[in-house]
Amino acid sequence: MLTRFALKPSVFVEKLCVHFNSDGIRADHFGRGRPVSSPPTCGPGRDEVALPYNRFMPTELPVLQASDVPPPLDPELIKELSVEIRELAEERNAIILAHNYELPEVQDVADYIGDSLGLSREAEKADAEVVEFCGVHFMAETASILSPEKKVLIPDLGAGCSLSDSITADQLREWKAKFPGAMVVMYVNTSAEVKAETDYCCTSSNAIKVIQHIWAEHGEDTEILFGPDMWLGAFVERATGLKDDPERAARFHVWDGECHVHAGIRPDDIARTRAENPDAEFLIHPECGCSTQAMEYVANGDIDPKGVHMLSTSGMIEHVRENPEGEYIVATENGMLYPMRQAVPGAKLIEANRMAYCKFMKMITLPKLRDSLRDMKFEVKVDEALAEKARLPIERMVSIG
Repeated sequence: MLTRFALKPSVFVEKLCVHFNSDGIRADHFGRGRPVSSPPTCGPGRDEVALPYNRFMPTELPVLQASDVPPPLDPELIKELSVEIRELAEERNAIILAHNYELPEVQDVADYIGDSLGLSREAEKADAEVVEFCGVHFMAETASILSPEKKVLIPDLGAGCSLSDSITADQLREWKAKFPGAMVVMYVNTSAEVKAETDYCCTSSNAIKVIQHIWAEHGEDTEILFGPDMWLGAFVERATGLKDDPERAARFHVWDGECHVHAGIRPDDIARTRAENPDAEFLIHPECGCSTQAMEYVANGDIDPKGVHMLSTSGMIEHVRENPEGEYIVATENGMLYPMRQAVPGAKLIEANRMAYCKFMKMITLPKLRDSLRDMKFEVKVDEALAEKARLPIERMVSIG
């Protein structure tokens, strides 16, 4: 039983229908909100029911528009900007970090490429005065938390994150008040304010370890608030056996947040891409909307478990490196295919959904990166007292491994 938190929901989504069957539930058809006094209907089927939309979730998830896609730069301009950026980095004693989902030309000019936590740890180790973080805002915050003595810049302060924005510190405090004494585990993809209210952070690759560590240290009956990603929460519930233990599952509460990009990779994408590529392995990020369905298929014997792997972004690269001649369907933001192709040119990589595109990551461009370094602008600095509180759950997570 995966519990969901909601307080006095104020809106309904127009078409959030939940179809009940013997295997669980499935939600479809997100639409615009309407007042709770005018609930929607989900059609004539008796197995459908309209659910109230959690008031803590955005009423509209970001939708990709043509204007969200930055126009391609001329190859000669890319070369000129890249040279200028590297010269500026040397002058400023700066390290350039780029997330796996960034544009290829941004990745090419970076000193390090990786996931959010890995990059922040590189910033911490680096002998540099300036950190230029090519990612979204919470990532630059994490770098500031771990490297308070360094100046952390981001090329565009508007580069946000729908998952991070799905929970605020006030909302977390309200949730904690409902469950006094519960341990709070928050995905590292959260704001500094949320981290400061958290007992343990986790990543997609160590979420299970963190939960098991809490049980070992505090007892298996410990109440846990897990967030903000509901798909990662569902993955943890299945992988730790909570799904088969209703009594303990009732003490594992999951926030109704999600990354709009990963949530858009749905079970239908599994069926379509597997039909088109029957010999390919499936590499699925636990944030994806298809992850829980894929685990159900594996549990029911409908999918060979050898062909399905729940992996973090760094885990995807490592898996493909170990099997460089393989064929892989990749279920995560499509920018991930670029570093995978750079690492293993011989592998055949297939997008699970060609629209899995994070417009926030793609806000970071070479001209913005150049301007930020040249003018030393767009600093992200976390208040010292707040950073001290937020650092503790990160350090606990890192110590677990």
